[in-house]
Amino acid sequence: MFKPELFNSLKNYSLKQFGSDVSAGLIVGIVALPLAIAFAIASGVAPEQGLYTAIIAGFIISFLGGSKVQIGGPTGAFVVIVFTVIQDYGLSGLYVATIMAGIMLVFMGVFKLGILVKYIPYTIITGFTAGIAVTILTTQIGDFFGLVTGPMPGDFVGKITTYIKSFDTINFYAMGVALVSFALILIWPKISRKIPGSLVVIVVVTVLVKLLNLPVDTIGSRYGAIPTSLPMPKFPEISFEMIQSLISPALSIAILAAIESLLSAVVADGMIGAKHDSNMELVGLGIANMVVPLFGGIPSTGAIARTATNVKNGGRTPVAGIVHAITLLLVMLIFGRFAVYIPLATLAAILVSVAINMAGIPAIKLLCKGQKSDITVLTVTFLLTIFVDLTMAIEVGLVCAAFFFIKKMIDLSVIREFHSSVNNGDSLTKEKNELIHNIPEGIFVFEIDGPLFFGTAQKFEVATSRLGIDYKVLVLRLQNMSYLDAGGLHVLEQLYDTCKSRNITLLISEIRIQPYILLLKSKLLDKIGKDNLPGSMQETLERGKEIIAQGKKEE
Repeated sequence: MFKPELFNSLKNYSLKQFGSDVSAGLIVGIVALPLAIAFAIASGVAPEQGLYTAIIAGFIISFLGGSKVQIGGPTGAFVVIVFTVIQDYGLSGLYVATIMAGIMLVFMGVFKLGILVKYIPYTIITGFTAGIAVTILTTQIGDFFGLVTGPMPGDFVGKITTYIKSFDTINFYAMGVALVSFALILIWPKISRKIPGSLVVIVVVTVLVKLLNLPVDTIGSRYGAIPTSLPMPKFPEISFEMIQSLISPALSIAILAAIESLLSAVVADGMIGAKHDSNMELVGLGIANMVVPLFGGIPSTGAIARTATNVKNGGRTPVAGIVHAITLLLVMLIFGRFAVYIPLATLAAILVSVAINMAGIPAIKLLCKGQKSDITVLTVTFLLTIFVDLTMAIEVGLVCAAFFFIKKMIDLSVIREFHSSVNNGDSLTKEKNELIHNIPEGIFVFEIDGPLFFGTAQKFEVATSRLGIDYKVLVLRLQNMSYLDAGGLHVLEQLYDTCKSRNITLLISEIRIQPYILLLKSKLLDKIGKDNLPGSMQETLERGKEIIAQGKKEE
């Protein structure tokens, strides 16, 4: 049953907790204000669209989501996708793609696919997060240095080329404002952690720029006035052809929203000792993304930094997230007209700091000390995120990760053979030596360590191809074979047929549950005969002796 966490949290709600939630919600609302504006501008939309998203999506995600403390809104992860979709399909295309993504997210939640998102490898998440951070960084170079670039291309190489060509237009006042803003962001946490540094930077630097009348671009000079009310909902123009062309961008938005939101929820669970409902979270997130575009908003998801801020300031129920949304609404209604004075260089400095924190440099350093396969997946995902797009990065990253996983499983699987004439060297364990000593003449034992699946089937075929006709009984010892798939089953069927044609009896020893069920369903067990699955290795060898003795009598 799908039940938003808000209704669970209100069952034993207290006035004390309400006070903590309101306090946390107010602080997070203030923290979210500059970020909502900055992410909107970086994405290529008007500043107010970031505010609309933070207010509406923030409210819906807290009201209908499956996490106690999740804070929703626009995030840096969407900058690349939003910017590209707007360039290719316009604002109307972005709204339609976001609604489609919302529908996908709802279906993901309804069909309980929330758990699957958690299985995306850490190397892929680290790679595309770092790639997104680099892309955000490149979108802010122009405003950081006050460059006059004209329309910016969507691709990474095009942006860098444009910046190089226009670097002679650098505005040293804008660069100075950006550097001062960035320095203040770095220094402020050493002064106070209660008041968000991004808010302090915006207030202090905006006042200084206004008092000194510095010639730098501001929100007002580029985008005009900020509305002081929410717009009326309006459904975007839509057509079947548009839906077809937007399936890939919508899927990218849905996947990214799901990954970031559920990762944020997992982090929050660890901080408060709770457990979120991943499927309810996807449903709430999906509804938020279906509604936000009707008000001119952009894609939204759970925001890790804002969620952590909420937790650290005492937020423990979705009420805090609702208060955060109301706070943003009141700030926009009352103080929205002052936002026009905020320098774009200051917002660029804020986003540069966000990108640096988002890059996950310590995690990348740690991964680079590990296996070559992890480094390869990380690098491929990182480069594809920057130079192609996020969807391709995730798809190729998953394929690479799967390939390396299969290879690792193949390398770890071992096929051993034992019979009475094998050389029991020092490399064998005591248990293996005892096994060899107990194998009667005429019995050949294969021991499989690891899964027998399509990747290891060929290794098994090569091992069994050496089987001669001097052995009357072939034993498969499967105590360490935990998994069998269709490919492995096919190899076992071929082995059975080979044994039958050579008048060799196939015995299976110490089989585990999953392989046993598959043998049963495939009817191969009926061919082998249940009598030929004795159980323990000792019982199997006794069964082998009986078969050999019976064969000698018949001769």
